[in-house]
Amino acid sequence: MDILAQIDKDKLPQHVAIIMDGNGRWAKKQGLLRAAGHKKGTRAVREAVECAAELGIKHLTLYAFSTENWNRPKAEVDTLMKLLVSSLKKEIATLQDNDVVLGTIGAINTLPDKAQRELEEVISKTQNNKGLKLTLALSYGSREEIVKTVQEICIKVKNNLLSPAEIDEDCVNSHLYTANMPDVDLLIRTSGEQRVSNFLLWQIAYAEFYFTDILWPDFRKHHLHDAIYNYQKRERRFGKTSEQIK
Repeated sequence: MDILAQIDKDKLPQHVAIIMDGNGRWAKKQGLLRAAGHKKGTRAVREAVECAAELGIKHLTLYAFSTENWNRPKAEVDTLMKLLVSSLKKEIATLQDNDVVLGTIGAINTLPDKAQRELEEVISKTQNNKGLKLTLALSYGSREEIVKTVQEICIKVKNNLLSPAEIDEDCVNSHLYTANMPDVDLLIRTSGEQRVSNFLLWQIAYAEFYFTDILWPDFRKHHLHDAIYNYQKRERRFGKTSEQIK
């Protein structure tokens, strides 16, 4: 069956988020160093971005580097940071060709200066594009994001800029890294693991989860088609009954 032909373009998820897992295991299966898996994974990023843009999805958020990833061996972290810089340089043409706007979420100031400069340059070059909004979660952790949000709100309350009665979901949303983005509709995780790993905990409150055994370096456009087709076959009730939805 041609899955792409079965996808309803009028019922696409607005926001797809992907936990790109399995680079290390892919490398191990090939008898290679973990760095080789990370490098191979850049093709999967390109495929996911191109596919999302082609379908007309509005937001794609990729979990590229977590706050916990800083605890990995220094050599691996250094490789990931160098790969980030080189990949941004190589993929600028892909972003421009697909009318993609690049953005980031996370504690970007903790990244190496070179990585920050490259990110700023690519973000600047793509800021006038009109298509898919691609967000890289870098040095990102959802608990850190929520703590930051609480601190910012507390400061406003302390300075009489905000009253406790004004603190609602919209208020919290406006202080998150993702303030200008819709909630996640579809969360995909590769490699067979079935956990969210401190990723967008607030934003995935009503997301549909899709887990696949495919290791991230092997992820291709048809795998994203499969995930979206699966998503469209589900009934999203948001706490209501099936009868209410119908």
